[in-house]
Amino acid sequence: MPWYIYLALRQIFPRGRLVSPFFLLSVLGVTLGVMILIIVQSVMGGFGQTYRELIVDTNGHLRVETGGVDYRYRETVERLREDPAIRAAAPFAQGVVMLQHRQQPAFPYIRGIEPWSEGKVIPLDDFMIRGSLDDLHDDSILLSSVLARQLRADVGATVDVYTPLMLDQLKEDEVLLPRELRVAGIYETGWNQFDSTTMVATLRLMQDLYAMEGGAHGIAVRVNPGVDEFQVAQRLNEELGPPYRAVTWTQMYEDFLWVLQLEKSVMFFLLLFIVLVAAFAIAISMLLTVLRKTREIGLIGAMGGGARNLAASYCFQGFFIGVCGSIAGTGLALLALRYRDEIVSAFATVTGSRDVLIQFYQFAHLPAHYNPRDFVIIIAAALLLSTAAGFLPAFRAARLKPAEALRHE
Repeated sequence: MPWYIYLALRQIFPRGRLVSPFFLLSVLGVTLGVMILIIVQSVMGGFGQTYRELIVDTNGHLRVETGGVDYRYRETVERLREDPAIRAAAPFAQGVVMLQHRQQPAFPYIRGIEPWSEGKVIPLDDFMIRGSLDDLHDDSILLSSVLARQLRADVGATVDVYTPLMLDQLKEDEVLLPRELRVAGIYETGWNQFDSTTMVATLRLMQDLYAMEGGAHGIAVRVNPGVDEFQVAQRLNEELGPPYRAVTWTQMYEDFLWVLQLEKSVMFFLLLFIVLVAAFAIAISMLLTVLRKTREIGLIGAMGGGARNLAASYCFQGFFIGVCGSIAGTGLALLALRYRDEIVSAFATVTGSRDVLIQFYQFAHLPAHYNPRDFVIIIAAALLLSTAAGFLPAFRAARLKPAEALRHE
């Protein structure tokens, strides 16, 4: 073992004591920083992963659209279903309507689907909490749980539907009569953005409400497992040609996904300051050690100890503290994430905020996604900052002249 590493270990583990107090406090600072960083990044990654899965489950992997009403969509659907890379394809139409029930208005998007083909692309059956997708007909609709609460409507209730076409008729002094539709079921995807703004109807009903004369706005597509949807979209754009355009789910929600990644990056940057503060504490502790042991450092120099080796001794201490703190922080973070639901449940019970968390975040449990890249970046940052913390005391120790250091009082 090189003498400078032995010297570093002797300062960390002095005789007569198991470890030095400064070592414990320094490791504790790095541990807390690494633990919090891993927990926050894993939870943020869990939210991002959950949102990505919900986007795919509510939209499919990609859409094929013309930018308007497509009256030849059936031919395109059959062509897509014959593609070996595509698992299922289902036409849809969408627009905005006004709903009214017991004098309670709402202005959701309406999505017209074919119930017999939509389930292969979007698993609506899995989202139903009351009623059934089989009960959806041309005189009924499916409401999300958020819209149902807003309208105070349940399965079997009758709601009035107003469309822009009816408003155009009103301008021509025609009688404005709403379309009365029965609520056939209530669904909940768990994604508040979708649940609060979308209702589901049959494609034929949507065509009737918007006078689309047998047209559709697009085709939702789900690819087979293991198939790259980006390559499929690129190939479809080349094969179908204008006016058709294939858009992947990441392109549809590009801004939303960018915001999610930005939030995760900002949280990492802010919480990294915890490790930075711990690094400053390490630097101060080792600098005080250099000042306290000036005579010993001078004696080592007089015995032939090189300045670089002496500096390496203090840098190794910072690196060793970073290693211990990273291991302890990673272990505590994984333990906390393992019992995250119990921790959140206990906190929510004490503060009485469990219902609020479910209402606004739409998650019954706290999601987590372990990304090896996040672990590598966090541990590398902790090791780099801890090692860098030893540079200042190392520079101070390396510049001490043996003769002056031996005369130090």
